[in-house]
Amino acid sequence: MPTTASTPLILVDGSSYLFRAYHSPPHLTNSKGEATGAIYGVVNMLKSLLRQYQPTQMAVVFDAKGPTFRNEMYSEYKAHRPPMPDDLRSQIAPLHEIIQAMGLPLLCISGVEADDVIGTLACQASAAGLHTLISTGDKDMAQLVDGHITLINTMTNTLLDPQGVAEKFGIGPELIIDYLALMGDKVDNIPGLPGVGEKTAAALLQGLGSIEQIYQQLDQVAALSFRGAKTMAAKLEQFRDQLQLSYQLATIKTDVELPYQLADLTIKSADNSRLAQLYQECEFRRWLAEVLGNEPAAAKLQVKAAQADMFAGADDTVVPTTTATTTDYLTVLDETAFAAMLHQLHSSELVAFDTETTSLDYMQAELVGLSVATAAGTAWYVPVAHDYVGAPEQLKRDWVLAQLKPWLEDSSKAKVGQNLKYDQSVLARYGIALKGVCFDTMLESYVLNSVASRHDMDSLSLKYLGHKTISFEEIAGKGAKQLTFNQIELEKAAQYAAEDADITLQLHQKLWPQLQQQGDLAQVLRDIEMPLVDILSRIERHGVLIDSKLLSKQSEQLAARIAELEQLAYEQAGKAFNLSSPKQLQEILFNQMGLPVLKKTPTGTPSTAEEVLAELALEYEFPKLITEHRGLSKLKSTYTDKLPKMQHPVTGRVHTSYHQAVAATGRLSSTDPNLQNIPIRTEEGRRIRQAFIAPPGKKIVAVDYSQIELRIMAHLSQDRALLDAFAQGRDIHRATAAEVFSVSLEQVTAEQRRSAKAVNFGLIYGMSAFGLAKQLGVGRNEAQQYVDRYFERFPGVLDYMERTRKQAHEQGYVETLFGRRLYLPDINAQNMMRRKGAERAAINAPMQGTAADIIKKAMIKVDQWLLQQANPPAVMIMQVHDELVFEVDADKVDQTKQQLTELMAQAASLDVPLLAEAGDGDNWDQAH
Repeated sequence: MPTTASTPLILVDGSSYLFRAYHSPPHLTNSKGEATGAIYGVVNMLKSLLRQYQPTQMAVVFDAKGPTFRNEMYSEYKAHRPPMPDDLRSQIAPLHEIIQAMGLPLLCISGVEADDVIGTLACQASAAGLHTLISTGDKDMAQLVDGHITLINTMTNTLLDPQGVAEKFGIGPELIIDYLALMGDKVDNIPGLPGVGEKTAAALLQGLGSIEQIYQQLDQVAALSFRGAKTMAAKLEQFRDQLQLSYQLATIKTDVELPYQLADLTIKSADNSRLAQLYQECEFRRWLAEVLGNEPAAAKLQVKAAQADMFAGADDTVVPTTTATTTDYLTVLDETAFAAMLHQLHSSELVAFDTETTSLDYMQAELVGLSVATAAGTAWYVPVAHDYVGAPEQLKRDWVLAQLKPWLEDSSKAKVGQNLKYDQSVLARYGIALKGVCFDTMLESYVLNSVASRHDMDSLSLKYLGHKTISFEEIAGKGAKQLTFNQIELEKAAQYAAEDADITLQLHQKLWPQLQQQGDLAQVLRDIEMPLVDILSRIERHGVLIDSKLLSKQSEQLAARIAELEQLAYEQAGKAFNLSSPKQLQEILFNQMGLPVLKKTPTGTPSTAEEVLAELALEYEFPKLITEHRGLSKLKSTYTDKLPKMQHPVTGRVHTSYHQAVAATGRLSSTDPNLQNIPIRTEEGRRIRQAFIAPPGKKIVAVDYSQIELRIMAHLSQDRALLDAFAQGRDIHRATAAEVFSVSLEQVTAEQRRSAKAVNFGLIYGMSAFGLAKQLGVGRNEAQQYVDRYFERFPGVLDYMERTRKQAHEQGYVETLFGRRLYLPDINAQNMMRRKGAERAAINAPMQGTAADIIKKAMIKVDQWLLQQANPPAVMIMQVHDELVFEVDADKVDQTKQQLTELMAQAASLDVPLLAEAGDGDNWDQAH
């Protein structure tokens, strides 16, 4: 195993890694749509080298612009190389700046290539007895390897010393130039010897030595044991001049006149101020946090000040600013200090509020302390339940909550928080109904740009304030030994908690003005997202009643069917195997059974992904078994086995968590458990819904919108035929079929309606004719004819799509009917697949986003009606995409259903009727 000196001189082939990083995932962009993936890849490699070897001397070498001496030698050298992609070229300047800010010498020498600069430096170092490590992915560099020079491929973390070169290529480093010359290089347009590849080149060199020695022994070439040996001598004679040229082109120059010495390659101290600016631009938040976290306090302030100057007047999608230069964080341990704090709360226009607890589960969390902030840099922490050995005496929790209750429940006292739904649920367990919730920084960030960042406080602080917050792991530790908040020393806990409130207030002061300046975004936050916080908190805490016995029975039935499918699969495969193993499935599907390979993984192996198996299952029985097995196994593990274990010990119900700031389009998502992914199209999925039951004296009522996204499409496109079809209450899929197939409504067959439905929904989701063909099981040309006829009959839809696509390219985002912006970072990407994906999203997002806004507005409208009732007849218990689910008094079901459908229909005003339909039953499946 090759090794290197503990602190070698490291020479990095920057150009080689730049291209490799560009073509390797992740293909990153920042929130402005600027490519950053190549920068990330190269910098990550440099950081890895620095970490592993901790060198004192290092240089990163790039090719300079313009021709080199090799172009003078051979005009066709690299002539066939395509021009550098624009989204790679744009990354070079910021990458060079980052490297220099890291304190690393960066070299670009005109007239030669990076290889020549590296070769010269490496040979100088070798002659001086210094160990050199060349970091490259270029095989040409193997010619430089000697007792003092080693290669490392950082992307695979493999080392090549002289023995390693011999093992890899079959020849030593001294013959690598000959090897390269014989093979030639299509990429660099080095001609080589026609018809000679790796094996023939190695055989020639192993048999007779160098090219010079081969020409001295041409009469012995025919005796060598490789294919074509008998005619090789004549070929060598014929192409002697071409081979000599190839040798010269492949030779790395090791005597370049350089304007510096080896001593000049010393690594300098990093310019963390500049690095912070550059990482902020690229949105490398983890590295930004490292820079800010490693800086002393005075330097951090300089970093922030520099950021503020740099971004003055810049695009406000990413605007760092200075945080308070001083902090006034107080720990409240007695009634006098508490009274002073409470006075400040009552006299402040807006207060940031946060809770510290023992758990992230809002149904189990115990309150450990509360923090508040009234101005940037001014915050208090009130501990009430730190109970580690030696903890100082604290104010009693009941007393503190009793004192704070009037302020917490005062709707005129404006409050801001970060994910206040959680704090609201925690306080509710102590009998406090949090009021005056005016702003939530998580939601402000989400509404401002749902895809620009994660919306947790640590990420937002880095992005908008240029400040690295204290992480929970820093004060609590990691893994199984992680402390709960009540076990954390008060001094550390107080700084952490007070900072949370302080940073939350500062984030609001940064985000809210930006929202007010961006179209209708402030209204989206104020009228849609903020009212939903209280509603979702109550829905979550109420929970859903489930029948655990029924689920257990279903688990047994699923287990029996899963076992049966396994036996059938074993019989067809001719052996037992692990149905969950992609590797074993690959072997059986593609090697043993010879099924067609439809898609490959990034590593080049045949894919066994769900969509691949689903397509194969249309024609073959075995993948159909595997698909069913996977689906049933997922249902069993995710729902029938898991849901009974998630019943709360006190309420006997399942309590999900709804997330407002996850889906890019504005849709709510649900976790622990995910109630939005229970299949409805399969019998097994519907049976799981049977276990969601009504309590005694109640019924389950489900109300959902009918074809809401198609109705939104009609409204947005203003297509006359679509508007008329909805206005007249026609079956939209039948109406579409009548238009596309040129038949009357009465003549439309079930098959034609199915095809029209696929077209209707397929176009909304940007499905191509190829995708439609697969779904319908028809030829691509036939599917294209369906699409063409659709657009002929509904030209307004095509116009909408083209208009939306153009708008997205011009402004980088699209909007919902209510002004929610949906940014598309890849809309102008050079990569065609990513650009096309963004175009499809641009067409779909206004419809899906508008539907998400409408269901949220419906929830608000329904909730307001229920709160007005002296004895509300219903409780909202779930939201699943376009559907709301309620527990309703059994004797008031009919009138409540009527009221709910009317309210939901009034949630938005469209140019077509907004129709909601209701069902009821003893369980969710019956009600749907």
